Amino acid sequence: MSVTAPAGFEASGIARGLKSTGATDLALVVNRGPSSAAAAVFTSNRCKANPVLWSEQVILDGVVSAVILNSGGANCYTGAFGFQTTHATAEAVAETLGVSAGDVIVCSTGLIGVGDQTFRDKIVGGVPAVVESLSSDGGLDAALAIMTTDTKPKQAVASGSGWSIGGMAKGAGMLAPGLATMLVVITTDADLPSAALDAALRAATRVTFDRVDSDGCMSTNDTVTLMASGASKITPDVTEFTAALTALCLELSLQLQSDAEGASHDITIEVINAASESDAVTVARAVSRSNLFKAAIFGNDPNWGRVLAAVGTTDAEFDPYNIDVTINGIMICKAGEPFEDRELIDLTPRAAHVLIDLHIGSESAAIYTNDLTHDYVHENSAYAS
Repeated sequence: MSVTAPAGFEASGIARGLKSTGATDLALVVNRGPSSAAAAVFTSNRCKANPVLWSEQVILDGVVSAVILNSGGANCYTGAFGFQTTHATAEAVAETLGVSAGDVIVCSTGLIGVGDQTFRDKIVGGVPAVVESLSSDGGLDAALAIMTTDTKPKQAVASGSGWSIGGMAKGAGMLAPGLATMLVVITTDADLPSAALDAALRAATRVTFDRVDSDGCMSTNDTVTLMASGASKITPDVTEFTAALTALCLELSLQLQSDAEGASHDITIEVINAASESDAVTVARAVSRSNLFKAAIFGNDPNWGRVLAAVGTTDAEFDPYNIDVTINGIMICKAGEPFEDRELIDLTPRAAHVLIDLHIGSESAAIYTNDLTHDYVHENSAYAS
């Protein structure tokens, strides 16, 4: 049931004609309380969509009553009219639910530059129907409605001692930090204040959503919202809650990775024995963004030279001639020299694991990426048409 698994939440998803396919495209998640504490994080792209600009203000007081989301148009770079559309959407939700517009997060996803009067009319005019459709088992409907190039809905549930967390996500392209191209709504019936939720969410996204780097392209609309209803009347240990939230975010992150546009391999790039976690992330991300490396994996070619070439572009601390590279459990490079026979490595399975040992410290990190395929190029060359 994803976002409706925790007590105190309802969700819905309906079709409003924003998608040419006629599929559902307007979703709503409502917190019925008794608490309305919340936290949110957004894209670090300086070019932000109107819903992000609105929602960044909404979250300042740590109170959110509802999240309304549309697919079929990003409402980004649509001028003052687009921001007014976001405001009108929040006002319509607020009026229908009897809450404050300043407590309504708005999210949009789709083609940048879409957000005309017809777009506004379909969304704002659909608010009464999407509210009428709310139910305590509407999580799947909401998850389906926010899909764009996604091939499947993304949902996850985690639980603690008498409390639970639920989440839904969308994202299949423009997957790169901060956050990757994603809309994520996470709900919990734990009773925690907004400050604790904010700390937990930032800790979780730092090692999950921020580590998905499928294609190196950062979105303008990324939003991850965490709402707490307090309906369980249980205040969990913050460390325990953060661990459960991190596990749920990682599960959703891996679902994003596995549904990346056109991908045929899901690649985990793990860097160990780095001088710092930052160095480990920098090295792993450099490899994840190497088109030469990604093309090699697509061709089932364990070309470790392309791994080292990418590592060498970073400012991380390492000895270029004391690096080991292991691919799918076979150490193919040791101390910067050939080691095991490359023919021993099987890259035909979808999952691929690249382990880079820098031998300079004790820190580690992983980045989750994909290969570069013909299908990815085709899908993104025809996206607007």
